[in-house]
Amino acid sequence: MPELPEVETIKRELEKAVLGKKITKVCIHHARVIRSPAPAVFQKQLKGVAIKKILRKGKLLIFELSNAKALAIHLKMTGQLIYPGQDTKETRVCFHLSNGKKLSFNDRRLFGELRIVDDWRQLQFVKGLGPEPFEVSIEQFKAMLAAKKTRIKPLLMDQTFISGVGNLYAAEALFRARIDPGRAASGLSEKEKEALFNEIRATLDEAIRYKGSSIDQYVQLSGRPGSFVSHHQVYDKEGKPCLICGTVIKRIALGGRGTYFCPKCQR
Repeated sequence: MPELPEVETIKRELEKAVLGKKITKVCIHHARVIRSPAPAVFQKQLKGVAIKKILRKGKLLIFELSNAKALAIHLKMTGQLIYPGQDTKETRVCFHLSNGKKLSFNDRRLFGELRIVDDWRQLQFVKGLGPEPFEVSIEQFKAMLAAKKTRIKPLLMDQTFISGVGNLYAAEALFRARIDPGRAASGLSEKEKEALFNEIRATLDEAIRYKGSSIDQYVQLSGRPGSFVSHHQVYDKEGKPCLICGTVIKRIALGGRGTYFCPKCQR
């Protein structure tokens, strides 16, 4: 699933490409991705409205519209936004714009969700989100960890604890901070908490600079892959030597997800 760097990349590219443009027509090729309102109403409420602002909250994209409503898009596992778009066998919704170009929502597995809402802040998903890594101070982060006996890797992936970090970037940040993913969050030293805080933010910043990681279906708005994959230090490197010590990288199941780590460097 696209995480904070991937969704932030798309958000920034959308701002350059479609901000201020009107939606002249909406073609729905598969109604399953339209969660609300009904497809016909969805089309009617978007026709002729301008895209006034584009926001990101966690892994959610929000288009604030000229009719005081908002279009909320969750890419989920396989969703893509492509501009300029064209209809393909994986195109589920196509937005025709006032400049004669299209913005396509593609989703091979139909996991994505599109909603028109009056106030996106009232979505249950949004109300349940924890703060983003860039919204908290080091002292706040330390306090958040202090009472958590949960293992640190699943905790970082819990969107109600801290939002935007998923499996990939949790693994990368923990490796760079030299922390075993199976340790209890409350058992980390003050120095380890500070290192983890810094590495989460630094890893996300670096991934944004490289336009995200294309490991599954994620692509930039242009359809090109993100290039942060070549900068991964541990994720998806099972059986390969650790870049620091040469020990073979291991993969274990933790919190229901595959977790990559170095058994020597991460303690």
